[in-house]
Amino acid sequence: MPDNCVTILNSVTRFLDRQHGLYINGQWQASQAEQRLAVYNPADGQQISSTADANAADVALAVSSAHQAFTAGVWAQRLPAERERILLRYADLLEQHCEELAQLETLEQGKSINISRAFEVGCTLNWMRYTAGLTTKITGQTLDVSIPMPPGARYQVYTRKEPIGVVAGIVPWNFPLLIGMRKVMPALAAGCSIVIKPSETTPLTLLRMAELASEAGVPPGVFNVVTGRGAVCGKALTEHPLIAKVSFTGSTPVGKGIARAAADRLTRVTLELGGKNPAIVLQDADLQQVIEGLMAGSFLNQGQVCAASSRIYIEAPIYDRLVAGFEQAVKSLSVGPGMDGSTQINPLVSLAHRNKVAAYLDDARNKRAELISGSAGPDAQGFYIPPTLVINPDDSLNLAREEVFGPVVNLIRVADAEEALRKANDTDYGLTASLWTTSLQAAMAYTPRIQAGTVWVNTHTLIDANMPFGGFKQSGSGRDFGPDWLDAYTESKSVCIRY
Repeated sequence: MPDNCVTILNSVTRFLDRQHGLYINGQWQASQAEQRLAVYNPADGQQISSTADANAADVALAVSSAHQAFTAGVWAQRLPAERERILLRYADLLEQHCEELAQLETLEQGKSINISRAFEVGCTLNWMRYTAGLTTKITGQTLDVSIPMPPGARYQVYTRKEPIGVVAGIVPWNFPLLIGMRKVMPALAAGCSIVIKPSETTPLTLLRMAELASEAGVPPGVFNVVTGRGAVCGKALTEHPLIAKVSFTGSTPVGKGIARAAADRLTRVTLELGGKNPAIVLQDADLQQVIEGLMAGSFLNQGQVCAASSRIYIEAPIYDRLVAGFEQAVKSLSVGPGMDGSTQINPLVSLAHRNKVAAYLDDARNKRAELISGSAGPDAQGFYIPPTLVINPDDSLNLAREEVFGPVVNLIRVADAEEALRKANDTDYGLTASLWTTSLQAAMAYTPRIQAGTVWVNTHTLIDANMPFGGFKQSGSGRDFGPDWLDAYTESKSVCIRY
């Protein structure tokens, strides 16, 4: 790595050198499978650690531990204020180990250490404290009813929220810590137990968070981590009969498979799936604000963001000026390892994903698309793709309609806002979108017509724990975040008392 890279902490080196097992019932346990999975540094392609490749028997043990803890009430039956205090202590421990976790995240995922510190750790910390506060805010209703029988009888009805049971959390590789804790915290706040499976590509930070959960006082069995391949470990987890809810973030095809399996048992599911997210730029927009905002909205984490803007529709009068501005911005981006805090574009998460994104660009070149690319990055054996603009791509290009999930952005000329709206909505996805305008009237008129779960105006990608998030169409079902977040982790029970 270059001389200006961050110095790796001794605690990080020690953690990487461990023979990582599974975290079940509050302790490390060896997997019953002999195979192990290598963890690589995307900046140079070198192995930095390994984890267990759990099989169905391992998963069954973890789920059984979670179920026993739930039925015994070691967590769910504690006073809400006590659970809140433990979860706040958990957040404090994350803060105490913030640099260690940020470095682990960058080393296994490839993203900038600045992003790991600000988003993976900083936002996770805020969301953990927000969710801990919801522990003492679970409410029901009292209801007047008009039950007519028997004559003269009176009734009082109220509802209560009860924890749903054992939750299975399936976490993607793009924001392992951030998205992982988005599943762990609401489950624990609601009184559930959880078995969480990080991506086999990026398992390290959640393994470390499991240790910190026990240190904070989360009882054994309430928080379990299994590592392994999705086809074996993930399948066994989502299909286990004791799982009451699945929270999955990942691709639409995998999400559909989980939904089909859950339907057989009527298991509750929350799915945050893919997106091909549009941005609509009207001719009255502030061009500098557009370039700055959509460069961040498109290239954050190398475009490996489900909410990233990947299709930018620009009204014709300002199209050429914006293309020139984006070209200048893309060519100015520095490319290098994530542990070098001065770089702006970093490697993709894995060789397999790097090759997948490269295939989209090869298809575009073969079909004579116009591409504008920035720096290719270091000559080292890292998983780099240059940041790339695709100018007015034809619909025959695979990258025109499919989610690329890389540093690739389409710039498309449109005649007016109506054409932009038609094209923006012409997709099977509906996760996020943005509208760029200085007109309040345009903002109020067009945002209801954009088919997406989140629509930003004059910004893109940024989210908050108090702002519900989820998708329309094939971008998923259910919502994370917001004051009603725990509803997805609870069942509503009606209690009717005759007196």
